[in-house]
Amino acid sequence: MQSKDLLQLAEQFGSPIYVYDAEKIKSQYNRLTKAFSKVEKLRINYAMKALSNIAILQLLKEMGSGLDTVSIQEVQLGLHAGYDPEKIFYTPNGVSLEEIEEVHAMGVQINIDNLSILEQFGAKHPNVPVCIRINPHVMAGGNTNISVGHIDSKFGISIHQLPHLVRIVENTKMNIVGIHMHTGSDILDIEVFLYAAEILFDAAKNFKNLEFLDFGSGFKVPYKKDDIETDIEELGKKLSKRFNAFCTEYGKELTLIFEPGKFLVSEAGSFLVKVNVIKQTTSTVFAGVDSGFNHLIRPMLYGSQHHIENISNPKGKERFYSVVGYICETDTFANNRRISEIKEGDILSFKNAGAYCYSMASNYNSRYRPAEVLWMNGEGHLIRAHETFEDLLKNQIPLPVTTAII
Repeated sequence: MQSKDLLQLAEQFGSPIYVYDAEKIKSQYNRLTKAFSKVEKLRINYAMKALSNIAILQLLKEMGSGLDTVSIQEVQLGLHAGYDPEKIFYTPNGVSLEEIEEVHAMGVQINIDNLSILEQFGAKHPNVPVCIRINPHVMAGGNTNISVGHIDSKFGISIHQLPHLVRIVENTKMNIVGIHMHTGSDILDIEVFLYAAEILFDAAKNFKNLEFLDFGSGFKVPYKKDDIETDIEELGKKLSKRFNAFCTEYGKELTLIFEPGKFLVSEAGSFLVKVNVIKQTTSTVFAGVDSGFNHLIRPMLYGSQHHIENISNPKGKERFYSVVGYICETDTFANNRRISEIKEGDILSFKNAGAYCYSMASNYNSRYRPAEVLWMNGEGHLIRAHETFEDLLKNQIPLPVTTAII
């Protein structure tokens, strides 16, 4: 997808707007499956929390993907998008037993990540196929906001609680069919991932009727020029060999599952905004745009960097700008970033805007959430309309006019 295409879409659909390149999503999916082609049984479950638009879900479904979901609402969206229940994996955290039972009734694979719920569910439903999420106590990426396999994480059952876990399973006669882990996002060193995999293999030996091992995901994608990324091809060679050896040792051909989200959709996304104002102070040149952290919170929440291009003037002389939003808070997208000269009315493109961007958007300051467009076969398809004032009012209930307000 070229800059001229993005400019045309911004003109056609207005800004701010998220644009997703279908071909990039497909190429990332194919890259991952090719890297693990030596594994006989491979399953990719797209982590839909990264980008949950049903058009994206349908695109991945056509490629053969399953879904990784974390809420009953995501399960419902997956079913609405046409997924068979058995292709949906449900890994919640901190939810009630009632929600887990409700999802189970939909025919979806349950993954339980705490001992209390595991024991309660097993006592009531001993014959239901259940996966168990363990916490390997391995730090991935070095950031506790996005690393979820470390010792202080709320996710998963501690590997040190494995004896207790096994006792619950034995007492309830539960049907454990899978073991799962997820160390978190931005895996920098595949050796760390392989180390965590060994912990998963050791845990799996305690269960005799497994059908699959789920290794989560968290593969790092590049966010800027010369940025490092997870070497999927090298990981594929090393983990495939080790996984196949474990299957031989286990005496059964298991399914290898991954749950990529960011890896599949991050680089496919561009976020287009219009420059409202150029404001120069004594020390800084601000480019104020028609968006804010209500649309793209990652730079403020995680300190993440999204490469920014002025696609209206791509060959202009570079100057230093601080790109800021229109929210009545500090909502800085970039500090003193070198960008081709910006004028009011220019369109800026934020790269790597496919994952955890629109899905974390809000109506803060009563601003509308933006539209979404899928670029496919050389054409832009509107897959979510811009919100309107009616959308802000939709679920609000005003007081009756006769009610006295004190």
